[in-house]
Amino acid sequence: SGLSWEPRSRAVEQVHLRCTEGSLEWMYPARALRVVLEPNLSSAQHTTVCIKPASDFQGANIYVERAGQLHLVLSEAEGARPHHVSCFSSHRPQRVALFLQASPQRDISRRTASFQYELLSNQSTAGPDFKKMALAEAMCRPCDNVELLMAICSSDFVVKGSIRNVSHDSENHMSQVDVSVQRVYRQKNRIFQQDEGSGEWRGLIRTLLQCKVKKGGGDFLFTGNEHFGEAWLGCAPRFKDFMIVYRAARERGANPCEF
Repeated sequence: SGLSWEPRSRAVEQVHLRCTEGSLEWMYPARALRVVLEPNLSSAQHTTVCIKPASDFQGANIYVERAGQLHLVLSEAEGARPHHVSCFSSHRPQRVALFLQASPQRDISRRTASFQYELLSNQSTAGPDFKKMALAEAMCRPCDNVELLMAICSSDFVVKGSIRNVSHDSENHMSQVDVSVQRVYRQKNRIFQQDEGSGEWRGLIRTLLQCKVKKGGGDFLFTGNEHFGEAWLGCAPRFKDFMIVYRAARERGANPCEF
């Protein structure tokens, strides 16, 4: 909280965050805050940083430090946009410094500059843009057999289910698939949950509008990854087609993991 600082001090508060994903909440922003993303990793694969502001983000602008210069990543005005995610490439993968500059305030009313962040490897992103990040995973084409077999091993979620409904959001270039789930094989967080009334398992999966997802009958195997608490679609074959591929691979000893 900015209220805990000495009123006459001009020092910049520094925070070191050691995780590859997380969140920060800065209440009553005052002066400036320097946030260093410094994950405890031996490898330097994480080369893209994405920031998603909270819906009530206000009171500060976010900059990234590069070669001693500050470059605007997120303005206070942009924070109010739903689903707005800012991504940028990191020149120093194991140490990224963000600079939060508090906006001038005439009163001490409560403001909160809150955001989530993710450090992404260059294997899961196609550039410093969230739409491209999603595009790399929602490839708008059927996965080949190798991609499909790897998807069940490495995805954040793997579920068997059917499509209840598909809705489209043209403003944010996204489609949302409402899934009725028969079985959850894996999920990183509680994206797919059981309805207390009906006992049915359900969940929402996002993909790009340009993938032109439509409601189809039958059972599918939905795989994909989570970003900022949302499920993004990866490979999604019909379940019976997946089982043919998996059984053939298992007979050859070519399955990369047990399903």
